[in-house]
Amino acid sequence: MTDLRIKDLGFLDYEEVWQSMVSSVKNRERNAPDEVWFVQHPAVYTLGYSGSDLNILEQNNIPLVRSDRGGEATYHGPGQLVVYFLINIKRLGWGPKKLIFYLEEIFMSLLDQYGIDAQNKEGAPGIYVGQKKIASIGLRIKRGFSYHGVSLNIDMNLTPFNYINTCGVESLEVTQINDLTAVSVQKVKQDLEELIKERNFKVA
Repeated sequence: MTDLRIKDLGFLDYEEVWQSMVSSVKNRERNAPDEVWFVQHPAVYTLGYSGSDLNILEQNNIPLVRSDRGGEATYHGPGQLVVYFLINIKRLGWGPKKLIFYLEEIFMSLLDQYGIDAQNKEGAPGIYVGQKKIASIGLRIKRGFSYHGVSLNIDMNLTPFNYINTCGVESLEVTQINDLTAVSVQKVKQDLEELIKERNFKVA
C-alpha cells in the first residue's frame, strides 16, 4: 500500500504552483509519501520546454508561460481541474510510459462514471471523446520523481483554445464534461480522489 496524500490547493497562479512542485521534488526524501495536488488556475497558456512558439497562433491578453513539462501548447483556466502527480515512480518501478498509461486509465474510468465514452490514442497522450480532446497530459521526471500532470476540462470557456495549436496538433478540437453531461467541479474532485485512492498506483 503506497502512502498517498491528496491536497486541494483551490485557485492559484500557475507559476506559483509550478515553483512549489520544483521545490518539492528537489527536496523530497526517497521515503516521502506520494502527493496529488488538485488546483484551478487563472487563465494562462503554457508551452512545454521543447514546445514550438509556432503553436501560439495569436497573441492576446492571456499570459504565456514556458514550463519545464513535456508537451506542446495548452490552456488552463477556471472550470478546468489540473491534477499534479508528485510520484516516486522509481519506487514503483515505473517508466514514463507506464505512468502515462496509468493516468489515462484513471481519467477514462472517471469519465465512464458520467456516461462519457473516452479513449486514449497511441502516440498522442491524453484523453479523447471522439476526435476531441477532453484532458491533456504533460509530465516531467526528475530524480526518479514525476511532477506536472493532467488537465481535465469540466466547465470552462473553451474559446482560448482557438488561438493555439492545442498539444501541437493543428485544428485539434477540445471538449469538456459539461458539454456532454452536467457535473460540478466539486463532484469531479470527490470522485477522482476516491478513484485515485482506490487504484493506489495499481494498473488494471
